[in-house]
Amino acid sequence: MSFHSILDLFQGVSTLFAVNPGMAVARIGLIFLGIFLVYLGKKGTLEPLLMIPMGLGMSTINAAVMFFDPLGLHGGLGTLFVESSAGATPDAIRNAADLMSILQIDFLQPIYSFMFSNGLIACLVFMGIGSLLDVGFVMIHPFISMFLALCAELGTILVLPIAQLFGFTAKQAAAIAMIGGADGPMVLFTSLKLAPELFVPIAVVAYLYLGLTYGGYPYLIKLMVPKSIRGIAMPQQNYDTNISSFQKLMFAVIINTILSLLFPVAAPLFFSLFLGIAIRESGIKAFQDLVSNTILYTATLFLGLMLGILCEASVIFDPKVLPLLLLGMLALLLSGIGGLIGGYILYFFKNGAFNPVIGIAGVSCVPSTAKVAQKSVSKVNPQAMIMQYALGANISGVITTAIIAAIYVTLLQ
Repeated sequence: MSFHSILDLFQGVSTLFAVNPGMAVARIGLIFLGIFLVYLGKKGTLEPLLMIPMGLGMSTINAAVMFFDPLGLHGGLGTLFVESSAGATPDAIRNAADLMSILQIDFLQPIYSFMFSNGLIACLVFMGIGSLLDVGFVMIHPFISMFLALCAELGTILVLPIAQLFGFTAKQAAAIAMIGGADGPMVLFTSLKLAPELFVPIAVVAYLYLGLTYGGYPYLIKLMVPKSIRGIAMPQQNYDTNISSFQKLMFAVIINTILSLLFPVAAPLFFSLFLGIAIRESGIKAFQDLVSNTILYTATLFLGLMLGILCEASVIFDPKVLPLLLLGMLALLLSGIGGLIGGYILYFFKNGAFNPVIGIAGVSCVPSTAKVAQKSVSKVNPQAMIMQYALGANISGVITTAIIAAIYVTLLQ
């Protein structure tokens, strides 16, 4: 059997020789990166709920390329997983027959078309996250929590003009800047509304970087906060005896109504988040189990799989995506710096009686950044508990990120 016959038999290998060497190297690199993400997820260095399915999807999609292109969009190469162009550009699907064709061929296409590319999966994840959040942390420290959350939006604000300097339109720049909010569902929502042509790379970059914040932010804390300050203990309050479930429920209902009234364009996300909170505080165990387990973990699994499957080398290594990669990293870096600056402001305002590390939790990657803050403090002072304050800033960060996303969409759409 000749070498070419072997290549014809093993199409995944054959396609590596059918593209330019740079793209072949990129595919191989992403295969190994996907395997590495699974490893880091298993070790607990990165968030396993997302990184394991995402890494598996990333390695698979770059290995499983074949000579196949039913819509003629990719020069004869394709996969049997998903046609991401179907939801990313208005002209990708020429007619209903094309849509039916790819729905029948690509086995993950229904998930992409009916859950991912329309933002439904973001709402389901938000609903599940809401069912895990205790707004009592916000209610007992409202001003501290909201102040830190606002400071931690530095990346979502500063990267908007910076991205425009790179040649992106105002809408595209706003969608990219939202990566700095470190809120995956919000990034999906904003990019779908403002920059659908960049939806796939923005979604992939956002969630990849959100996982990396768990490993990168501890070094930022060490760089900006001296060890002598990092171990400051915070006074603890028993919020369970001060704030009842009824008060938390009414807080969720009232805040949801006010935000939906002010920013109806983001009402589905507000509703999903606060519905989860309402279910948690309502005491209806059947609903809570459904939302916090079945819905959240099912949505997270498919979200991770879709993100990995969308990590094709042709998407990730598109020259237009490189500035997006850099800007996403810059947005998250600036948001982390902004949160720590906010922590320092409170530290000086309270005459040294506040731990500035709490500020990093204003970046709304719930609950990862709150955990990062607590772990960083515990390494210096095992008796210091800051989680109560960190979770308050964390939950407030979700709300402030949603508000900024709504403002961007309302002004720019």
